[in-house]
Amino acid sequence: MTTTTPVLNPRVIALAHYAARGLLEHVLARHGATFQQSVTLRLAAVAEGPVERDRIVEDLVGALKIDATEAHSVVDELISAGLLAPHEPSQVRITDTGRELFETTSAETAPLTARVYAGIPEEDLAVAGRVLSLITERADEELAALNK
Repeated sequence: MTTTTPVLNPRVIALAHYAARGLLEHVLARHGATFQQSVTLRLAAVAEGPVERDRIVEDLVGALKIDATEAHSVVDELISAGLLAPHEPSQVRITDTGRELFETTSAETAPLTARVYAGIPEEDLAVAGRVLSLITERADEELAALNK
């Protein structure tokens, strides 16, 4: 039986996304965290100090394609859980507990990610990165046009 390499298309992209996301969500579930919370914690963890709450919300809306109300809700969940803390006047910061969760889940997913990407030539990863970035850019433009 001969298998052919699929051409990149929305289904191939979706299957790859959900397969990788499934790995992450499996790790997050052990710690009582959701995918959206993980994305939010990462935004706070990589910031150099407190970050404007509206900036995190804007980044979540852009990355996850959720509305601002839902993004604010995720931030509120993390504040209630003690993983983020309000910082005056309109900022939030990651707490020590939040940083610990972010670092723990990152460490637990790193070997999984390494195995998934193992053996894929750098040049293939570079091409895939360029193509997926272009697709993201174009899809974001189309979504912006639809939302006008």
